[in-house]
Amino acid sequence: MRSDILKTRIETLPHRALLMSAGLKKEDFDPDKPFIGIANSYNNIIPGHIHLNELTELVKKGIRDAGGVPLEWGVPGVCDGVAMYVEMRLSLPSREHIADNIEIMTLSHSLDGWVGVTSCDKITPGMLMAAGRLNIPAIILTGGPMKANVINGKRRHPIEGFGLVGQVKAGRITEQEAEAQLPMMACGAGSCVGLYTANTMAVVSEVLGMSVSGCATTPAIDPRKREQAYETGKKIVGLVRKGIRPRDIMTQDAFENAIRVDMSMGGSTNAVLHIPAIAREAGIDIDVTMFDSISRQTPHLCSIIPAGPYEMADIDQAGGVPAVLKRLRDAIKDSLTVNGLSIKDIADQAEVLDAEVIRPLDNPYHSEGGIAVLQGNIGHSAVIKQTAVDPEMLRHSGPAKVFYTEKELLDAIEARRIQEGDVVVLPFQGPAGAPGMPEMLTPTDAIKGAGFKKVALITDGRFSGATTGPCIGHVEMEAFNGGAIGVIREGDIIEIDVPNRTLNLRLNQEEIARRLSSIQPPERSLTPLLESYRKKFIGLNCYGKKP
Repeated sequence: MRSDILKTRIETLPHRALLMSAGLKKEDFDPDKPFIGIANSYNNIIPGHIHLNELTELVKKGIRDAGGVPLEWGVPGVCDGVAMYVEMRLSLPSREHIADNIEIMTLSHSLDGWVGVTSCDKITPGMLMAAGRLNIPAIILTGGPMKANVINGKRRHPIEGFGLVGQVKAGRITEQEAEAQLPMMACGAGSCVGLYTANTMAVVSEVLGMSVSGCATTPAIDPRKREQAYETGKKIVGLVRKGIRPRDIMTQDAFENAIRVDMSMGGSTNAVLHIPAIAREAGIDIDVTMFDSISRQTPHLCSIIPAGPYEMADIDQAGGVPAVLKRLRDAIKDSLTVNGLSIKDIADQAEVLDAEVIRPLDNPYHSEGGIAVLQGNIGHSAVIKQTAVDPEMLRHSGPAKVFYTEKELLDAIEARRIQEGDVVVLPFQGPAGAPGMPEMLTPTDAIKGAGFKKVALITDGRFSGATTGPCIGHVEMEAFNGGAIGVIREGDIIEIDVPNRTLNLRLNQEEIARRLSSIQPPERSLTPLLESYRKKFIGLNCYGKKP
């Protein structure tokens, strides 16, 4: 075992003294007892993380009962909902920071395996990146979704608040009326109720084979989540003893399965950023076009908040991820999981308990999956959640309204400067331009909350999993790196055709080239971390590749 160097050599006698000073016993240095790390992202800021200490204690118990030695440390986490609009630029960079944190702790302390106890948007991808990078036995335990409040027959939850902002800005309700709804939206522990980024990446973790079955959809407050925590602790010791590593599990086939399930469920567009980053750490190249090709082949089977009426707890009651795998069984490729069963074994043993919540292949909500990748003279690629778009807006052309900050857009809504048919453009929001590629949920939900039905939004930033409507993000190249989105001016006509996968500016290439020669990025205040992040993406697209 990796930990043998700490347990058996005279050179590491002082090391053992330090570990005993931290609470280990002499018997913990038995060569048959693996050292198992627990990367615990508990904090009392993010609702998805407030219960993770309790789950971690059960992971520890499982490790001890299986003959291992648990060693815990803390991992930071950003609540995207709290950071949104206020300071969102550090959220995506935190993903790499988390992967680095785990590399530092596991290698510095000669750990034999580790468990990631996680829940929300960048923490789960960062942990999966670390698993692929280090290739030391690992399991991911996601903390589970919250359950919505049901008040007068209506589901209430925190993300509603972003739409209320738009209603206030448009004068549809008063600030006092919005504030009065605040207590109804507080739901307690768990990641936000719908198939937003946190729950999307929990689904991805389970389909990749890196979580125990049922983990992604079991609510945070459900007693089964505690059982999963204990089971995770026991299983990681088994993985260490069998020598099963993340790259044995997270194969090319496993990533394709994860994309297919994500497309069938209509997950967050952020998966298009995170899955390639995780794959790259595992030595696998996933191109953005793969999402589009798999989406074209995969019907949309689940209609989950924000694009539909159901919450994650409904998916759980319908059979969870295994039931979705059951529906897709003939399209998925067999691969190993941490459960000791292959992914097809799990599909075979599953049962679909509600055919409306998880529809059959011959009765989907949409004939194609959640994501479409557009191309044209505005960008080499751009991403839209097509299953969350009104059919009337899948094809649209309209005049551009250009803004450089979210506040400018909110002020324009309040001043009634946005009209039906407009295409709102938010350039210079990419990894280098913002920097940090912030999410644009505040503007997208403000537009929706203001009552607009035929306003589209285009950005080189990204979107929250809560975004709905004709919102196109990840435009690359980004404006800061010379992308054509940076030359769009007020009144330019933009043409969107999702079925034909095109996104174009009604200008000839000569005019676009002329404007590009005089492009001027706006000034941004930068922290040292953001400055470093910007330098990392100069000349690269948002997936970290050269065009």
